[in-house]
Amino acid sequence: MIMPAGRPLLLPANPRFIAFTLVLALLINMLLGLSGHRWLPDVLAIVLVFWNVHQPRRVGLGLAFLLGLALDVHESALLGQNALSYVVLSSMAMAIQRRLLWFSLREQALQIVPLFVIAALVEWVTRLVVQDAWPHWSQLFVPLMQAALWPLVGALLLAPQKRAFAPDNIRPL
Repeated sequence: MIMPAGRPLLLPANPRFIAFTLVLALLINMLLGLSGHRWLPDVLAIVLVFWNVHQPRRVGLGLAFLLGLALDVHESALLGQNALSYVVLSSMAMAIQRRLLWFSLREQALQIVPLFVIAALVEWVTRLVVQDAWPHWSQLFVPLMQAALWPLVGALLLAPQKRAFAPDNIRPL
């Protein structure tokens, strides 16, 4: 793929770093779930979409399904509710992956909003059909908060892949 003009050349992502960030995001989601607040963003969804966009061969639908099942078990939710939501989210992220990489992180945030909204709708409809429970009004803002966090999370996750600013004899690129 041809890189957009002015973008830095990135180092390959370390698989251990990818695994660490996904486990850390799962733990953050578990801790946020214990607080009982429904308006908190889904950090695991943000990190999962980021790695689906930047490393689609390493983080795919199977891993999204397993992470969703782990979250379902932790939350004592309907088994497969979060898993279905994460699989839909990951498949949509991989579908727009090539186009999304041409934009900056701020511009990507605008294009990620529909993905988070659709994933939230899948989760809400599943909950409505099975448990007959309407979503709380504060949950309507969660996809917008997730998109607002996208540039910050993206900058943090891309930081280890950035090359040195000043090339020298040791670092020619």
